[in-house]
Amino acid sequence: MSRSDEIGADEDILAALIEVSKTPEGRQGLSDVLADTLSLLPVSPSRLLLLRLRLLRNLLAGDEFNQLAFIESSGPSVVASSVLSFPSLAPDAARAALQALGNTALAGEFHRDAVWEALFPEVLRQFARVRDTGVLDPLCMVLDTCCGGEGGRRRLEELCHEDLGLPILVQVVNTASQVEHKEEWLEWLLFKVCVEEEKFESLFNALCSTNDVECTDSGEYNAKHAFLLGTLSRCLNTHPKEVTVTDSFAHHVFDVHKHAAETVNFTHRGTSPLPTGRPAIDILGYTLQLLRDICAWESSSSETQGPVDSLLQTGLVKRLLKYLGELEPPSTIRKSMAAGQGDDHPALENAKVCPYIGYRRDLVAVIANCLHGKKKVQDEIRKLGGIMLLLQQCVIDEDNPYLREWGLLAIKNLLEENEENQEEVSELEMQEPVITPEIANIGLKVEIDKETGRPKLVNTSDT
Repeated sequence: MSRSDEIGADEDILAALIEVSKTPEGRQGLSDVLADTLSLLPVSPSRLLLLRLRLLRNLLAGDEFNQLAFIESSGPSVVASSVLSFPSLAPDAARAALQALGNTALAGEFHRDAVWEALFPEVLRQFARVRDTGVLDPLCMVLDTCCGGEGGRRRLEELCHEDLGLPILVQVVNTASQVEHKEEWLEWLLFKVCVEEEKFESLFNALCSTNDVECTDSGEYNAKHAFLLGTLSRCLNTHPKEVTVTDSFAHHVFDVHKHAAETVNFTHRGTSPLPTGRPAIDILGYTLQLLRDICAWESSSSETQGPVDSLLQTGLVKRLLKYLGELEPPSTIRKSMAAGQGDDHPALENAKVCPYIGYRRDLVAVIANCLHGKKKVQDEIRKLGGIMLLLQQCVIDEDNPYLREWGLLAIKNLLEENEENQEEVSELEMQEPVITPEIANIGLKVEIDKETGRPKLVNTSDT
């Protein structure tokens, strides 16, 4: 029999074993095969290496006996050295190897420690360089799993070490941004690193590179920065009750937002929602969305402040009102103004425009969440003269889907149990000179509640 025929026969046998190993009973019955498979890995040609790795992956899926035998046979080191022995790391082999290692790490602390010791940091760096989404997902699974459990804190600190682990994370983000990877293992890993371990600033700064060709006009932001913030925003928005946001992370996000607001050109109207492909604009938007969801988070303990309370002390609301006031009015109001006074209205001459579709809505959403149940914020907006500005956001805007809904929520939160604000809105309605086209078209009015005798906001378009 020729060598080619031998390999073909082995392929048939391995294919059959892989099929059997897909069930718990099959994995248990193939326990003796694990040791032989491991011993053959280092001398396997590429065609057989992939099949043997897939067999190992299946054998290690939830089978405690096989998982322990794998560790006792130095399986993590054997798998890593076998895969990396080839001149070019094949994505399929790398994926199967990482899946096998991930299945092992899920078994417990002893297994996680063994996998980590065999892979960190050099092997993980090499896996992270493979630009393939099929490799990236099990890699993130291994990293995230190893950074959990009793020894997870130590391993997480090593992963965030500037010289040892941080280059791995930078490469992960770089690869993920290029292949547009959006799986949950990546989200959990980056959220754990950036928020729970409070390494957002370190990772964000490490993503800067003089070799980047995708950057803003200022050269300070690139696609990796935008991707990182977009991933963190998606994780927080999707799993608000499963993650904890720290004050440190909230402040870093706000700082990045302020800097992005100074970088973006507000004279060019955006024509697409996030992501726009322009890093500075995407960063502006993703930080706003993060702030929106951070400010929606409420502490479960009356003795513990949420990050929104910490943010409010830094002038968050005042700054967002400023940004909102600098924008041109919503499209509904602009049309009304144009019909009454023409396109040369003074209010439009130096006004900024939304750099992406949804920017105004996101500003209003953050303010609306900050207002919820916070009289100090309600009073601050009144003292800053922001009530009229917020009333103007309760309209339909072609460039800001759901602006009207967020505007109505902001007004509701602004007036709730705040007589001073309710009276000011009532007075605005009663003062004839203040009835501008934008207020007339807003679809809102203040009425006196017959039961309480207090002013209340009424949506006239629904009546």
